[in-house]
Amino acid sequence: MKFLDLAKVYIRSGAGGNGCVSFRREKFIEYGGPDGGDGGRGGNVVVETVDGLNTLIDFRYQQHFFAKNGQPGMGNQRTGKDGDDIILRVPVGTEVLEEDEDTVIADLTELGQRVVLAKGGNGGFGNLHFKSSTNQAPRRANSGQPAIERTIWLRLKLIADVGLLGLPNAGKSTFLAATSNARPKIADYPFTTLHPNLGVVGVDGVEFVVADIPGLIEGAHEGRGLGDLFLGHVERCAVLLHLVDGTSEDVVEDYQTIIHEVEQYGAGLADKPRITLLNKIDALDEEELAEKQAALEAVAGPVMTMSGVAQMGVTDVLRALRGKIDAKRLREKKGAEEAPDTWQP
Repeated sequence: MKFLDLAKVYIRSGAGGNGCVSFRREKFIEYGGPDGGDGGRGGNVVVETVDGLNTLIDFRYQQHFFAKNGQPGMGNQRTGKDGDDIILRVPVGTEVLEEDEDTVIADLTELGQRVVLAKGGNGGFGNLHFKSSTNQAPRRANSGQPAIERTIWLRLKLIADVGLLGLPNAGKSTFLAATSNARPKIADYPFTTLHPNLGVVGVDGVEFVVADIPGLIEGAHEGRGLGDLFLGHVERCAVLLHLVDGTSEDVVEDYQTIIHEVEQYGAGLADKPRITLLNKIDALDEEELAEKQAALEAVAGPVMTMSGVAQMGVTDVLRALRGKIDAKRLREKKGAEEAPDTWQP
């Protein structure tokens, strides 16, 4: 299945059915009177989050969604049938935006959440509705309300506990493959990852979800590379794991490049809890490791070390992530500004 996180959709609700002008005319019944029924209500266009979806690929093959119109009223006091609703089924974490791609209509973050995007028109009144003591033979009926048409954008932001950040080839996909059953593409060239990957990671009997996005490069906030297109998927993450390639000639410059791009992107990413990780330590001797770790700690604070390939330090990193996640959830639960972190470097 291909990954698609942005789709343009055209929707239209159903128009209401027209009211009916009709009179009861039966043999031997002298005073039949009006009996025109009301028109039926038009169908709504509804968006709903469902389980089992993690992409908007279905909206690549169908972009137009039109609800059914209500049927017109009929004689003998018969009301027209209501139009059927049409439901857009999307994954949890989908945002619905106006045509300007900026105004948020709805943010669907819970399973089973439903939002009406275009309400169907009400049916018109038949002439039976206008009967009165002074107007016993009304010859008027209302038209049904017109349909509502609009163009919307669906944007998916994956919901994960941990988001991986780093330059291309920093080892993000290797980390995901080493700690979960996810099997992202891994190779020794940049931009191996072309779309986000999710993996369920477990440590000490507790599971959480990790999101791997394509690597960032300098100038990503200006549209260079691929990573900026997918930074929205880590906006909802509780913790960011920043991987720095230990085999790089200048780890400090690599670290600062990513931090600069995150700050330029905005959306509160720079303020999220973050763990800095020096990766690929199996390729370094003790002296190089100590030197690069010290240089990185001078600008980044506490730095953990790991090798995803050699499985060195992986469990410690997972426990640190779990501690950050627990602290974030505790802050949200209590509404406190700060909560004690269960991990200390």
